[in-house]
Amino acid sequence: MAALTSLSSLQFRVSIILGTRLQPCALFPIRITNTSIKPFVIEARGNSRVESPKTRNLRSRKKFNGTQTKPRLSVFCSDKQLYAMLVDDFNKKCLFYASTLQKSIRGDPPCTVIEAAKRVGEELIKASIDLKINEISSYDRNGNARGERMQAFEIAIAQHGFLP
Repeated sequence: MAALTSLSSLQFRVSIILGTRLQPCALFPIRITNTSIKPFVIEARGNSRVESPKTRNLRSRKKFNGTQTKPRLSVFCSDKQLYAMLVDDFNKKCLFYASTLQKSIRGDPPCTVIEAAKRVGEELIKASIDLKINEISSYDRNGNARGERMQAFEIAIAQHGFLP
């Protein structure tokens, strides 16, 4: 009989959808007074459809292809420098390239990177006039935000009418 009374106090751990709680053995029902049931909560995740600017840029690059008379203007801005090029996607050629690292743009006493970015825009305008390019097919920022260097570059090329 002592064995039966010790069996009646047995309880097993059972996992249920609503949580983990102690449940008595089915052979010897025991009333449990302090049971707590966890509410079923569905937690929403963050928006998984938000895409990166790089992914958006790759998709738009498929739509806008540059030609020799109407090239694509691609601008990349790293942590310290700015690089710009006119790209003919049809013939897979770079028609013009300039960066803020070039000594001809930086000058003999080196100027600031923002001033050099403005000079890159001016050099791009001179090269486009020499190549008889009046407009560009698309302005490709490679998913980068408009920082100070990018704005200085855009001011210089907007005066020529390249930007919409």
